[in-house]
Amino acid sequence: MDFTECYGDTVSGVAAAARSGCRKRVRRLLKRGCSVDCRDNRGWNALHEAAAAGSKECVQDILSAVGGRTRKESHTNEDCTFVLIFCPLCCVSDDKPHICLIEFTGLLTAAVQPRGCHAFVNSLTHEGESACYLAAQRGHLAVVQLLLKSHANINQLTNDLSCPLYAAVDGGHKEVVELLVRKEAEVNRTHTASCWTCLHQAVYKGHSEIVRILVNVCNLEAVDDHRISPLFVAAQYGQQECLEILVKAGANVNTQAADLATPLLIASQEGHQACVDFLLDHGADPNIACSTEWPQFPIHAAAEFGHIGILRRLTAVTDRACNRSNDMVSPLYVAVHGHQSKSVELLLREGYSPDAQDCTNILGLRSPLSVALCHTSIKPYSESVRLLIAAGATLSEEDWIYALSTDKTDLLQLILKHRWIPRPESLTRDCSVPHHQGKTVLKLQELRDLLCVALNQVHFAACWLPLLMEAGMEPSLLVQAHMLEQADTEVLNYLLEFVNWSTLSAPLKHILDRRQAEKTWEPRPHFGSIPFLYHMCRLQIRSVLGPDLLMTTNLVHQLPVPPSLHNFLKFRDIPDVSFPHSPPSPLSNRIQGYRSTHQHIYVL
Repeated sequence: MDFTECYGDTVSGVAAAARSGCRKRVRRLLKRGCSVDCRDNRGWNALHEAAAAGSKECVQDILSAVGGRTRKESHTNEDCTFVLIFCPLCCVSDDKPHICLIEFTGLLTAAVQPRGCHAFVNSLTHEGESACYLAAQRGHLAVVQLLLKSHANINQLTNDLSCPLYAAVDGGHKEVVELLVRKEAEVNRTHTASCWTCLHQAVYKGHSEIVRILVNVCNLEAVDDHRISPLFVAAQYGQQECLEILVKAGANVNTQAADLATPLLIASQEGHQACVDFLLDHGADPNIACSTEWPQFPIHAAAEFGHIGILRRLTAVTDRACNRSNDMVSPLYVAVHGHQSKSVELLLREGYSPDAQDCTNILGLRSPLSVALCHTSIKPYSESVRLLIAAGATLSEEDWIYALSTDKTDLLQLILKHRWIPRPESLTRDCSVPHHQGKTVLKLQELRDLLCVALNQVHFAACWLPLLMEAGMEPSLLVQAHMLEQADTEVLNYLLEFVNWSTLSAPLKHILDRRQAEKTWEPRPHFGSIPFLYHMCRLQIRSVLGPDLLMTTNLVHQLPVPPSLHNFLKFRDIPDVSFPHSPPSPLSNRIQGYRSTHQHIYVL
């Protein structure tokens, strides 16, 4: 049944008149003897209608009609004069009226709990709403005052656990709230299924003037079913003025909910800059662990949701131990996971390490870069990947798979744009020079992982091999047995153009001879003879300068040779290889396959 609709054939005439606030019509109907307690399909009677409409006069007339047919008897004793008031609606039997009230020298005091009158003024709708509740909900101050004088239950709960005070708070009716508080309404009772108090609701709605009233009488640390305090609610919903009132009243700024979240964390998550600033200025601790699963701080929430202003403020006050400590999690992880490249950029600029710590045991994540790469689904790489690589994030074996186990070269080009392949003489030790020509130098382990993945991904060599050669990689590092056995003709011929094929070791020459005999490799004609002098010359220049300087700088232009030889010295005359285009399997499958089948090939 729809209790929000009142049908004309179920509502009484008195109730209809009261709803419209027509006092004359109400009086006329009452004189005719019409009932005031007839209910409609919502359980509303005439008093409910009058209270909801805010008609004080109609409420007075209806209450008078209920208690108007009274009989008074005056009595005097030694101490005082009193009047017994008999109410016919409170009869025990038809001929025995019940003593409802006693009047002492003009003061009306309840002697015996009234039955009929009291029951009528506190009658409830089907939703458990009293007339006092309906009036308070709508802010009808005069009606509430009148009903309270008529002994309305100030703390009567509705079916959904609301009450007149909670309804007035929810509606922002300050004067009604003041009246109910003054009349000692219960202020700390919990309401709604979430166990909110009136103070929770006032803060949630942002009724700051009502909050000023309630903080003087309410428990500031009252918590709901999630152990959330009113101050936490203010921070969560950005109610700055209410937050300031609560803090000044003495509320705890570091209160924690059931999941250990603090007001500072929730304000940082929701992006309420003013609340974050106020909390930090008034003692909120940014280094309280706010999660039962891992030590999450407010800075993590700001980073994950991209609230840059808040993140900037928190980087200045958060303990940097979260940057690299093994038992913590760098905010870079959540920034990357939340696809918040601006957060990533700010954190890197503020000195957070692009490598962070290995969080495999905590989150199942190895590094921020691995998170960024595994989230790369549509684009070749995300902005977070670019930022991390540019900042010098260490490239692991798995990271190189993303760059080499594909026919797309975007990621490898990005890496080579920011990373410098070191000279051969540096390969036996870790590079001591962190940067070269504005690029971060690949560490020894990074280069080892690169070569290991490359030699296990020969199928894609047509894509990555030219890029590595142009980036100055020493080709002898790739002239390995596995490469010579697995590479197709184009790739193998391309690689041999960068070396003196006549000086290959006997085992490698044996592989080439066998493949030629099996007709799995067709060498270029000049591979059968000693290299030409001009090829030997450029190999010598490459050796003297180093492949890195020769291939990636303009140093060759300073050599005393004709300009027409510049491209030749850079091996630009070697034709590119084409990739045999077969649709590659999904990257996740290739990574899984690599993990299960790859061989660790050490060439350094």
